[in-house]
Amino acid sequence: MSAPVPDVRSDLVDPPREVTHVGPGRGGQVSAADVAAGPTAAGARPGLLSRRGAVVTLGLVVPVVLLAAWQAVTASGLVPPYQLPGPLAVWDAAVDLVQRGQLGTHVAISTQRVLIGFAIGALAGLAVGAVVGLSRLGDVLLGPTLAAIRAVPSLAWVPLLILWLRIGEESKLTLIAIGAFFPVYTTVSAALRHVDPQLVEAGRSFGFHGWSLFRTVQLPAVLPSLVSGLRLALAQAWLFLVAAELIASSMGLGYLLTDSQQNGRVDRILLAIVLLALLGTVTNAVVGLVEKRLLRRWA
Repeated sequence: MSAPVPDVRSDLVDPPREVTHVGPGRGGQVSAADVAAGPTAAGARPGLLSRRGAVVTLGLVVPVVLLAAWQAVTASGLVPPYQLPGPLAVWDAAVDLVQRGQLGTHVAISTQRVLIGFAIGALAGLAVGAVVGLSRLGDVLLGPTLAAIRAVPSLAWVPLLILWLRIGEESKLTLIAIGAFFPVYTTVSAALRHVDPQLVEAGRSFGFHGWSLFRTVQLPAVLPSLVSGLRLALAQAWLFLVAAELIASSMGLGYLLTDSQQNGRVDRILLAIVLLALLGTVTNAVVGLVEKRLLRRWA
Protein backbone atom coordinates (compact mmCIF):
# COMPACT_ATOMS: atom_id res chain seq x y z
CA MET A 1 0.00 0.00 0.00
CA SER A 2 1.17 3.52 -0.79
CA ALA A 3 1.45 6.00 1.98
CA PRO A 4 -1.37 8.54 2.16
CA VAL A 5 -0.56 11.89 0.49
CA PRO A 6 -0.83 14.72 2.96
CA ASP A 7 -3.29 17.51 2.12
CA VAL A 8 -1.08 20.52 1.54
CA ARG A 9 -3.83 22.85 0.26
CA SER A 10 -4.50 24.15 3.72
CA ASP A 11 -0.82 24.94 4.09
CA LEU A 12 -0.55 26.75 0.74
CA VAL A 13 -3.78 28.73 0.76
CA ASP A 14 -5.24 30.04 3.96
CA PRO A 15 -9.00 30.05 4.15
CA PRO A 16 -10.54 33.53 4.02
CA ARG A 17 -10.77 35.10 7.38
CA GLU A 18 -13.25 37.79 8.31
CA VAL A 19 -11.42 40.86 9.43
CA THR A 20 -13.45 42.44 12.12
CA HIS A 21 -11.57 45.49 13.28
CA VAL A 22 -8.15 46.91 12.65
CA GLY A 23 -6.55 50.18 13.48
CA PRO A 24 -8.11 53.20 15.16
CA GLY A 25 -11.68 54.19 14.40
CA ARG A 26 -14.98 54.46 16.13
CA GLY A 27 -14.29 53.21 19.61
CA GLY A 28 -10.63 52.76 18.63
CA GLN A 29 -11.43 50.27 15.81
CA VAL A 30 -12.24 50.27 12.08
CA SER A 31 -14.33 47.63 10.33
CA ALA A 32 -13.11 45.56 7.40
CA ALA A 33 -15.49 47.42 5.08
CA ASP A 34 -13.85 50.68 6.10
CA VAL A 35 -10.44 49.16 5.36
CA ALA A 36 -11.55 48.09 1.88
CA ALA A 37 -13.16 51.42 0.99
CA GLY A 38 -10.85 53.55 3.01
CA PRO A 39 -8.18 54.59 0.48
CA THR A 40 -10.76 55.64 -2.12
CA ALA A 41 -13.31 57.28 0.15
CA ALA A 42 -10.79 58.88 2.43
CA GLY A 43 -8.64 60.13 -0.41
CA ALA A 44 -11.44 61.56 -2.53
CA ARG A 45 -12.99 63.83 0.07
CA PRO A 46 -9.78 65.57 1.18
CA GLY A 47 -8.89 66.11 -2.47
CA LEU A 48 -12.30 67.61 -3.17
CA LEU A 49 -12.11 69.79 -0.09
CA SER A 50 -8.62 70.93 -1.01
CA ARG A 51 -9.75 71.91 -4.50
CA ARG A 52 -12.69 73.84 -3.11
CA GLY A 53 -10.43 75.52 -0.61
CA ALA A 54 -8.05 76.52 -3.38
CA VAL A 55 -10.90 77.98 -5.43
CA VAL A 56 -12.20 79.98 -2.47
CA THR A 57 -8.70 81.19 -1.62
CA LEU A 58 -7.99 82.34 -5.17
CA GLY A 59 -11.37 84.05 -5.32
CA LEU A 60 -10.49 86.08 -2.23
CA VAL A 61 -7.18 87.33 -3.61
CA VAL A 62 -8.57 90.27 -5.58
CA PRO A 63 -10.99 91.49 -2.84
CA VAL A 64 -8.20 91.35 -0.26
CA VAL A 65 -5.82 93.25 -2.55
CA LEU A 66 -8.48 95.89 -3.25
CA LEU A 67 -9.23 96.22 0.46
CA ALA A 68 -5.54 96.62 1.26
CA ALA A 69 -5.10 99.21 -1.50
CA TRP A 70 -8.17 101.08 -0.25
CA GLN A 71 -6.77 101.18 3.26
CA ALA A 72 -3.34 102.26 2.00
CA VAL A 73 -4.77 105.12 -0.07
CA THR A 74 -6.88 106.46 2.78
CA ALA A 75 -4.14 106.03 5.39
CA SER A 76 -1.58 107.85 3.23
CA GLY A 77 -3.84 110.88 2.85
CA LEU A 78 -3.81 110.80 -0.96
CA VAL A 79 -7.60 111.21 -0.90
CA PRO A 80 -9.40 113.30 1.74
CA PRO A 81 -11.49 111.23 4.19
CA TYR A 82 -14.65 113.13 3.30
CA GLN A 83 -14.29 111.88 -0.28
CA LEU A 84 -13.11 108.33 0.44
CA PRO A 85 -13.48 107.09 4.01
CA GLY A 86 -11.34 104.11 4.93
CA PRO A 87 -12.58 100.57 5.51
CA LEU A 88 -12.59 101.13 9.27
CA ALA A 89 -14.85 104.17 8.87
CA VAL A 90 -17.26 102.11 6.76
CA TRP A 91 -17.19 99.39 9.41
CA ASP A 92 -17.98 101.97 12.10
CA ALA A 93 -20.92 103.18 10.01
CA ALA A 94 -22.20 99.60 9.80
CA VAL A 95 -21.87 99.13 13.56
CA ASP A 96 -23.72 102.40 14.16
CA LEU A 97 -26.64 101.34 11.94
CA VAL A 98 -26.75 97.93 13.60
CA GLN A 99 -26.94 99.53 17.03
CA ARG A 100 -29.76 101.75 15.81
CA GLY A 101 -31.59 98.65 14.54
CA GLN A 102 -31.71 99.99 10.97
CA LEU A 103 -29.16 97.98 9.00
CA GLY A 104 -30.92 94.64 9.34
CA THR A 105 -34.21 96.24 8.32
CA HIS A 106 -32.66 97.82 5.22
CA VAL A 107 -31.13 94.50 4.16
CA ALA A 108 -34.26 92.44 4.88
CA ILE A 109 -36.62 94.77 3.00
CA SER A 110 -34.35 95.02 -0.05
CA THR A 111 -33.82 91.25 -0.15
CA GLN A 112 -37.56 90.63 0.12
CA ARG A 113 -38.29 93.03 -2.74
CA VAL A 114 -35.64 91.46 -4.95
CA LEU A 115 -36.79 87.89 -4.34
CA ILE A 116 -40.48 88.65 -4.92
CA GLY A 117 -39.84 90.74 -8.03
CA PHE A 118 -37.37 88.15 -9.31
CA ALA A 119 -39.89 85.33 -8.85
CA ILE A 120 -42.63 87.23 -10.67
CA GLY A 121 -40.37 88.31 -13.52
CA ALA A 122 -38.73 84.89 -13.93
CA LEU A 123 -42.04 83.03 -14.08
CA ALA A 124 -43.44 85.51 -16.58
CA GLY A 125 -40.25 85.30 -18.63
CA LEU A 126 -40.42 81.50 -18.68
CA ALA A 127 -44.06 81.52 -19.81
CA VAL A 128 -43.66 84.15 -22.52
CA GLY A 129 -40.32 82.70 -23.61
CA ALA A 130 -41.97 79.31 -24.07
CA VAL A 131 -44.73 80.84 -26.21
CA VAL A 132 -42.30 82.78 -28.39
CA GLY A 133 -39.80 79.92 -28.63
CA LEU A 134 -42.32 77.21 -29.49
CA SER A 135 -44.74 79.17 -31.66
CA ARG A 136 -43.82 80.93 -34.87
CA LEU A 137 -46.97 83.01 -34.58
CA GLY A 138 -46.08 84.01 -31.03
CA ASP A 139 -42.61 85.04 -32.17
CA VAL A 140 -44.03 87.21 -34.95
CA LEU A 141 -46.64 88.83 -32.70
CA LEU A 142 -44.64 89.38 -29.51
CA GLY A 143 -40.99 89.43 -30.56
CA PRO A 144 -40.73 92.97 -32.01
CA THR A 145 -42.78 94.57 -29.22
CA LEU A 146 -40.78 92.92 -26.46
CA ALA A 147 -37.52 93.88 -28.18
CA ALA A 148 -38.63 97.53 -28.16
CA ILE A 149 -39.71 97.41 -24.50
CA ARG A 150 -36.42 95.81 -23.54
CA ALA A 151 -34.55 98.86 -24.85
CA VAL A 152 -36.31 101.20 -22.39
CA PRO A 153 -33.97 102.22 -19.50
CA SER A 154 -35.06 101.25 -16.01
CA LEU A 155 -35.38 104.83 -14.73
CA ALA A 156 -37.73 105.68 -17.59
CA TRP A 157 -40.35 103.41 -16.02
CA VAL A 158 -40.33 105.20 -12.66
CA PRO A 159 -42.64 108.17 -13.47
CA LEU A 160 -45.09 105.93 -15.31
CA LEU A 161 -45.25 103.35 -12.52
CA ILE A 162 -45.84 106.09 -9.96
CA LEU A 163 -48.79 107.39 -11.99
CA TRP A 164 -50.21 103.92 -12.59
CA LEU A 165 -49.54 102.13 -9.31
CA ARG A 166 -48.99 105.07 -6.97
CA ILE A 167 -46.27 105.09 -4.34
CA GLY A 168 -46.17 101.66 -2.75
CA GLU A 169 -44.73 98.19 -2.97
CA GLU A 170 -46.61 97.39 -6.18
CA SER A 171 -44.64 99.91 -8.24
CA LYS A 172 -41.31 98.76 -6.81
CA LEU A 173 -42.02 95.06 -7.34
CA THR A 174 -43.25 95.73 -10.87
CA LEU A 175 -40.03 97.52 -11.80
CA ILE A 176 -37.87 94.73 -10.37
CA ALA A 177 -40.01 92.14 -12.18
CA ILE A 178 -39.46 93.99 -15.46
CA GLY A 179 -35.72 93.78 -14.91
CA ALA A 180 -35.87 90.05 -14.15
CA PHE A 181 -38.25 89.25 -17.01
CA PHE A 182 -36.08 89.88 -20.04
CA PRO A 183 -33.01 87.71 -19.29
CA VAL A 184 -35.21 84.65 -18.71
CA TYR A 185 -37.44 85.42 -21.69
CA THR A 186 -34.49 85.90 -24.02
CA THR A 187 -32.54 82.78 -23.03
CA VAL A 188 -35.56 80.47 -22.91
CA SER A 189 -37.04 81.58 -26.23
CA ALA A 190 -33.68 81.32 -28.01
CA ALA A 191 -32.90 77.91 -26.48
CA LEU A 192 -36.29 76.44 -27.37
CA ARG A 193 -35.82 77.41 -31.01
CA HIS A 194 -32.65 75.31 -31.13
CA VAL A 195 -33.83 72.14 -29.38
CA ASP A 196 -32.81 69.07 -31.37
CA PRO A 197 -35.78 68.18 -33.63
CA GLN A 198 -34.93 64.49 -33.38
CA LEU A 199 -35.28 64.73 -29.61
CA VAL A 200 -38.72 66.27 -30.00
CA GLU A 201 -39.77 63.60 -32.50
CA ALA A 202 -38.58 60.89 -30.14
CA GLY A 203 -40.72 62.39 -27.40
CA ARG A 204 -43.75 62.46 -29.66
CA SER A 205 -43.18 58.84 -30.62
CA PHE A 206 -43.53 58.00 -26.93
CA GLY A 207 -46.89 59.75 -26.83
CA PHE A 208 -45.83 63.13 -25.42
CA HIS A 209 -47.66 66.15 -26.82
CA GLY A 210 -48.29 69.71 -25.72
CA TRP A 211 -47.63 70.30 -22.04
CA SER A 212 -46.31 66.79 -21.43
CA LEU A 213 -43.82 67.17 -24.29
CA PHE A 214 -42.66 70.53 -22.95
CA ARG A 215 -42.33 69.27 -19.38
CA THR A 216 -40.55 66.00 -20.12
CA VAL A 217 -38.47 66.76 -23.23
CA GLN A 218 -38.12 70.41 -24.16
CA LEU A 219 -37.74 71.97 -20.71
CA PRO A 220 -34.97 69.56 -19.60
CA ALA A 221 -33.21 70.20 -22.92
CA VAL A 222 -33.04 73.96 -22.27
CA LEU A 223 -32.37 73.68 -18.55
CA PRO A 224 -28.75 74.95 -18.72
CA SER A 225 -29.89 77.99 -20.69
CA LEU A 226 -32.74 78.55 -18.26
CA VAL A 227 -30.39 78.55 -15.28
CA SER A 228 -28.08 80.99 -17.06
CA GLY A 229 -31.07 83.23 -17.65
CA LEU A 230 -32.01 82.99 -13.98
CA ARG A 231 -28.51 84.09 -12.97
CA LEU A 232 -28.72 87.11 -15.26
CA ALA A 233 -32.25 87.85 -14.07
CA LEU A 234 -31.17 87.84 -10.44
CA ALA A 235 -28.34 90.25 -11.22
CA GLN A 236 -30.78 92.49 -13.08
CA ALA A 237 -33.17 92.37 -10.13
CA TRP A 238 -30.49 93.79 -7.83
CA LEU A 239 -29.70 96.47 -10.42
CA PHE A 240 -33.34 97.48 -10.75
CA LEU A 241 -33.74 97.47 -6.96
CA VAL A 242 -31.90 100.77 -6.58
CA ALA A 243 -34.10 102.39 -9.22
CA ALA A 244 -37.19 100.87 -7.60
CA GLU A 245 -36.30 102.21 -4.16
CA LEU A 246 -36.00 105.70 -5.61
CA ILE A 247 -39.81 105.65 -5.74
CA ALA A 248 -40.38 107.51 -2.47
CA SER A 249 -39.03 104.64 -0.40
CA SER A 250 -38.31 105.05 3.29
CA MET A 251 -36.40 101.78 3.83
CA GLY A 252 -34.03 99.59 1.89
CA LEU A 253 -30.49 99.78 0.56
CA GLY A 254 -31.52 102.01 -2.33
CA TYR A 255 -33.04 104.44 0.14
CA LEU A 256 -29.87 104.23 2.23
CA LEU A 257 -27.87 105.24 -0.85
CA THR A 258 -29.99 108.26 -1.71
CA ASP A 259 -30.43 109.39 1.90
CA SER A 260 -26.68 109.13 2.53
CA GLN A 261 -25.97 111.09 -0.64
CA GLN A 262 -28.28 113.89 0.47
CA ASN A 263 -26.62 114.00 3.90
CA GLY A 264 -23.05 113.69 2.64
CA ARG A 265 -22.43 110.34 4.36
CA VAL A 266 -19.93 108.77 1.98
CA ASP A 267 -19.18 106.03 4.51
CA ARG A 268 -22.80 104.87 4.40
CA ILE A 269 -22.85 105.07 0.60
CA LEU A 270 -19.84 102.76 0.44
CA LEU A 271 -21.48 100.50 3.02
CA ALA A 272 -24.62 100.17 0.89
CA ILE A 273 -22.52 99.39 -2.20
CA VAL A 274 -20.57 96.70 -0.35
CA LEU A 275 -23.79 95.17 1.00
CA LEU A 276 -25.36 95.10 -2.46
CA ALA A 277 -22.26 93.32 -3.79
CA LEU A 278 -22.30 90.77 -0.96
CA LEU A 279 -26.02 90.07 -1.26
CA GLY A 280 -25.72 89.66 -5.02
CA THR A 281 -22.85 87.22 -4.54
CA VAL A 282 -24.76 85.18 -1.96
CA THR A 283 -27.94 84.93 -4.04
CA ASN A 284 -25.90 84.00 -7.12
CA ALA A 285 -24.24 81.22 -5.12
CA VAL A 286 -27.67 79.94 -4.07
CA VAL A 287 -28.77 79.82 -7.71
CA GLY A 288 -25.57 77.89 -8.46
CA LEU A 289 -26.49 75.26 -5.86
CA VAL A 290 -29.98 74.98 -7.32
CA GLU A 291 -28.44 74.60 -10.78
CA LYS A 292 -26.31 71.66 -9.65
CA ARG A 293 -29.30 69.91 -8.09
CA LEU A 294 -31.44 70.41 -11.18
CA LEU A 295 -28.74 69.21 -13.55
CA ARG A 296 -28.14 66.10 -11.44
CA ARG A 297 -31.86 65.39 -11.41
CA TRP A 298 -32.38 65.80 -15.16
CA ALA A 299 -29.02 64.40 -16.29
